[in-house]
Amino acid sequence: MTARRLSPARTAAVTAAAVTAALALTACGGTDDAEPSRHSGHGSAPSASAPATAGQGAHNAADVAFAQGMIPHHRQAVDMADMARDRASATEVKELAAAIKKAQGPEIRTLSGWLTTWGERVPAEDASAGHSAHAGHGDGMTGMMTEQEMEQLERSSGRAFDTAFLKLMVKHHEGAVAMARTERDKGSYPPAKAMATDIVASQSAEIARMKKLLGAD
Repeated sequence: MTARRLSPARTAAVTAAAVTAALALTACGGTDDAEPSRHSGHGSAPSASAPATAGQGAHNAADVAFAQGMIPHHRQAVDMADMARDRASATEVKELAAAIKKAQGPEIRTLSGWLTTWGERVPAEDASAGHSAHAGHGDGMTGMMTEQEMEQLERSSGRAFDTAFLKLMVKHHEGAVAMARTERDKGSYPPAKAMATDIVASQSAEIARMKKLLGAD
């Protein structure tokens, strides 16, 4: 049988239809392949590049020094405040001492918690040594009372105690403010820097109050 020959016009029409169908299939296939890639890339990129959370922030040597120094400093202030409860005569002095103990007691626990979390040494407190347990830092830590000063304060009472307490606590607070300013400038742990800022503000205000009570203004 002789094959039927197509006219040139018919041949052109068939060829055009075949090309059109091939293009349509290619377009469909390209869309199906590209779309999942676009979505998967968009969805996975953020999780791959997101930085790890740092919690409350990293600490440095200045933060450790601040915590290890402020703990015995605060403990001595609390010891002095405890003396005022029975020995002070002025209501203002008793109220000031109570406020100091209320503020610094919780800060001691917070500072100790930071050091424990960081794996650093928490300054020990020798309860059997009494008030002199913190007095040994007097020569090497700003504002700390010497053992002799603490003993003299403990032996006084009434108005003599009020005057001695205020004078010594002004010196003590000035030391704490200096330590806190160092932490604020050199530390890197945000909560420690925040505490230091609070100490500078609160103890500076108490220094002004004590100096007023002493008639220094």
